[in-house]
Amino acid sequence: MGLYVYRLFGAAVLDASIYEGIEADPSANRQALATVLLASMAAGIGAAGWRGPEVATLALVALVALATWVAWALLVFQIGGRMMPAPETRTSVSELMRTIGFAAAPGLLQVFAVFPRMTVPVFAAAWLWIFAATVTAVRHALDYESLPRTLVVCALAAAMPVAMAIVLGVMFGPTVS
Repeated sequence: MGLYVYRLFGAAVLDASIYEGIEADPSANRQALATVLLASMAAGIGAAGWRGPEVATLALVALVALATWVAWALLVFQIGGRMMPAPETRTSVSELMRTIGFAAAPGLLQVFAVFPRMTVPVFAAAWLWIFAATVTAVRHALDYESLPRTLVVCALAAAMPVAMAIVLGVMFGPTVS
């Protein structure tokens, strides 16, 4: 448990050595999955406000988070690992899933969106922080030295899962009365 918490904090503060360690450790797969699920639960709780989320809503948020995580990792692998690799790029889908999974660590803060008038600022800050962590994760998983190349790969890969999450949320999310 101590290593997991250490990795969570290291990933959240964009520590390059933490991402390198996660990339190299196949046993971190479950920890990455746990991070994605915990961040999605925090988002569901934060979005529900003081009245609390319904179990179905939390389940939906978790499913969307898992689908988004897998899609993003696959897209980053295809775009960054196959279409735009650097000469030093050596990666796998599982390495990307581990590093990108831990990049969700700042998403744990989304639980603080339950406070009135804080929902939008908390979500905006968390999502920007998650994107910065993802850029760091992808840069290390793809062994890139170029930040602009990493940003292009992340932006291209982010477009599809974000669109998918929005569509699924609109189709299956709670209705506003």
